[in-house]
Amino acid sequence: MKPRISVLTLGVADLDRSLVFYRDGLKLPTQGIVGREFEHGAVAFFELSSGLKLAIWDRDDLAHDSGLAKAQASSASFSIGHNVSHRHEVDEVMEQARLAGADIVKPAEETFYGGYAGYFTDPDGHLWEVVWNPANLPPQD
Repeated sequence: MKPRISVLTLGVADLDRSLVFYRDGLKLPTQGIVGREFEHGAVAFFELSSGLKLAIWDRDDLAHDSGLAKAQASSASFSIGHNVSHRHEVDEVMEQARLAGADIVKPAEETFYGGYAGYFTDPDGHLWEVVWNPANLPPQD
């Protein structure tokens, strides 16, 4: 397998609510929900850096498409890391997420590796880490 991951899809309970959270709250660019004309097809894509996309899709539709039974998710199953270029940006993004309706599960603090990070969950419990790591800074936009 070549490293070609281009889309991360999150199963959500309420597609419209999640669209508002990510588009209006976190200000991620999107064309909005597409595919409503197809049964199980409504989805929203958000443009991230380096061509990566974040997709939100109704959990029922994701279960239908994959053939798996819908199961209870755990916030500790995985996290999505959002790296920032400057330490102060961690606090700014955490506050933006809080104002958008995120639950701050761990306020930003110094890390064991010399960085600064905090965690929040989106309205469906997906765990996000906002991190400044001086040894792993993102490319400048």
